[in-house]
Amino acid sequence: MALKFISAEEAASLVKDNDNVGFSGFTHAGCPKVVPVEIARSAEEEHAKGNPFKIGIFTGASTGDSIDGALSRAHAVKFRTPYQTNKDMRAALNRGEFDFFDLHLSQLAQEIRYGFLGKINVAIIEACDVSEKGEIVPTTGVGITPTICRLADIVIVELNKKVPTKLRGIHDIYELQDPPKRREIPIFEVQNRIGLDYVKVNPDKIFVVETEKDGEGDGFAPIDEVTARIGNNVADFFVAEMKAGRIPAHFLPIQSGVGNIANAVLGSMGSNPYIPRFEIYTEVIQDAVIDMMQQGNVSFASGCSLTVSNEMLHKFYDDLPFFKNKLVLRPSEISNNPGVARRLGIIALNTAIEVDIFGSVNSTHVNGTQMMNGIGGSGDFTRNSYLSIFLTPSTAKNGAISCIVPKVTHEDHNEHSVKIVVSEYGVADLRGKGPRKRAEEIINKCAHPDYRPLLHEYLNLGVKGHIPQDLYACFAFHHALAETGSMMNTDFSKYQKP
Repeated sequence: MALKFISAEEAASLVKDNDNVGFSGFTHAGCPKVVPVEIARSAEEEHAKGNPFKIGIFTGASTGDSIDGALSRAHAVKFRTPYQTNKDMRAALNRGEFDFFDLHLSQLAQEIRYGFLGKINVAIIEACDVSEKGEIVPTTGVGITPTICRLADIVIVELNKKVPTKLRGIHDIYELQDPPKRREIPIFEVQNRIGLDYVKVNPDKIFVVETEKDGEGDGFAPIDEVTARIGNNVADFFVAEMKAGRIPAHFLPIQSGVGNIANAVLGSMGSNPYIPRFEIYTEVIQDAVIDMMQQGNVSFASGCSLTVSNEMLHKFYDDLPFFKNKLVLRPSEISNNPGVARRLGIIALNTAIEVDIFGSVNSTHVNGTQMMNGIGGSGDFTRNSYLSIFLTPSTAKNGAISCIVPKVTHEDHNEHSVKIVVSEYGVADLRGKGPRKRAEEIINKCAHPDYRPLLHEYLNLGVKGHIPQDLYACFAFHHALAETGSMMNTDFSKYQKP
């Protein structure tokens, strides 16, 4: 059957008000860039006529501005899940314009299959190749692509001529069976491949839009003194763990969250002469990993997306034969699968908005109310890792905010899952410690020196119990910030029990 080629405008007309739309990609990588903008334009036209137009949005993770930015500015969002990083989308969801379901990334594809979240009407996929047999080769991000392609009534393929067709072979597309027929995922080593190098779709429901668009990757902020010190602290901790025999000499696979702190940690690991070559089993493969592959510090990387700058992406395309032997891209329910993470013994590295002195972590909400991005994949890996590590600067806003607080205002990862906390000041090892000893470890090793007296004062308020948490004073830091502009002005005497 011949492929059906249409324009972006014609493709957008296939999406109707109240539809649920699944998009390919994971971060900006692999996301469609033309049809979503046309959908946003159509929404604005309908709104100008007084007609409703909103869609539900399923994605692998965050997206580029062509999806989240364009659709949120057009007020065309009915709901959004599972994760976002766009400033316009963030502002709209915090205003309550639509529902945002903050989900663990490994769970979304199966929750769609289970029917928990409604029907998928349209899937919109970026591809570097598509055949008349319905074989779709994704570009640089996979996400939930296999599931939404299979379940959608219509599949719109943005065939991006900027991405070489020789990318085929880098993907490993595998979709889980649903219970009670689910079997083990046969990944026993990072480099194992278990699926196809394309997504198989009924060709009758495919429409193709030809595009020629560069990626939307801007790269990350440069490494500064604080992030460099965090990176060095992590690398030194790993060396000490290897010497103690708690990390094997051949090392273990690394999962690394997205951002400049993660890049700094990987860079410090690569430059440390006592850390051997290691493997990556993660969701997001960043610039640092590509550099480390070429330098020989990373032997193999498995991920869900190439979340790299445009400059690095072209470098990758120019040396595809080299990278095809060292890298694989999988769907998010495989790249983030908790069972695989536990089997492989992954060391999980993720960032925190705030950490409390007893070891609980807030990854998602500023002051407990304002969504930042979402939990993403951090929970997929944290609870199931060989070693869970959270990274944070000790302060924010030029010292007005302590990232180490008496109690987190929103709890994404509790003290049962968090093993190690690292700031630019040091490493707090929480393993084998009760609540008070954990608190002393975090305060003395990770908190900014200016905040340590206040944190010790809180810990010594005289509250009895297994966790000496004062329910009257636990948010005193946040009250002081709201009232005076700085947590340094905290006065615990204002919160004494009556």
